[in-house]
Amino acid sequence: MTKACFDTGISLVKAAVFAAAFSLCAQAVMAEEASQPAQSATPAPAAKATKEFTEDDVDKRVQEVIAERSKDGAFVFHDPKLDADLNLQFEQIKIVRGMEGYGWFANVIFHDKDEAKKQYAIDFWFKPEGDRLKLMDIRVQKGPKQEGDGWIMVTRMPVAWWWLPVQEHPGDMEVTRAWQVMSAIHSYIATHKDEGGHLDIKDDKTGETLPLDFVEIHQPVRQLKKEGEYFVCSDFRKPGSKDEYYDIDFWVNQKSGKLEVDNVKIHKVPVQEDGVWTQVPRYTFDGMDFDVTN
Repeated sequence: MTKACFDTGISLVKAAVFAAAFSLCAQAVMAEEASQPAQSATPAPAAKATKEFTEDDVDKRVQEVIAERSKDGAFVFHDPKLDADLNLQFEQIKIVRGMEGYGWFANVIFHDKDEAKKQYAIDFWFKPEGDRLKLMDIRVQKGPKQEGDGWIMVTRMPVAWWWLPVQEHPGDMEVTRAWQVMSAIHSYIATHKDEGGHLDIKDDKTGETLPLDFVEIHQPVRQLKKEGEYFVCSDFRKPGSKDEYYDIDFWVNQKSGKLEVDNVKIHKVPVQEDGVWTQVPRYTFDGMDFDVTN
């Protein structure tokens, strides 16, 4: 027998021995596992899917909010512009609109608890959050105005941003619109305010943190030509005050492809002069090169 044949024979013998040993070991392991009690595997938590909401879901959510905020048979809504509680009776949900990426908006008709002819059109803004609709804000769209012996509803100015894109389809636009910038700011306010509804604003001059009540966002929306950043003025009020208003500027960038608030500045502060509250600017827009965004 040649050395090559001898080596081959030895290799075959070793392989056979190894295979037999592996087979016996495997059988022993299988027998041991079979004798052990079965253990159930813990599945990985499934990602929570966002529910596809319908107008009926929005109608139901509106009714829930009304019930949650009703007292003595009346829906109680604190009107930030009047800084007063409105006690209202529900009449009907007039219209429900959905805007992809922005949420759902229900326009609801109420009347004053003590005067049925004094009607209000109130907007409820919801955003999908998992399997529920999260209430973002409630705003007065139309309020009552006396005309002769009767009452009519007049539109509050400035109008809320969700009424601006009535002729547009979100997502189909090639340029950023003013209402989209306003939406980013309103979302920031809604998600950063505390349980009492106050938004903490840092005063860069004094170092104080001021809890302020949001009143409204107003136009125009401006965009710096060089930096591309947007900035918008808004009105806030000192809690408990009727006349102490702050002008707060929100600065919004789109560097990540998404509109995001990256700075909040106090533009004007309330100062009392001869018993009257006025606003004194901390800075001006002089020297800024900007365009107005429609």
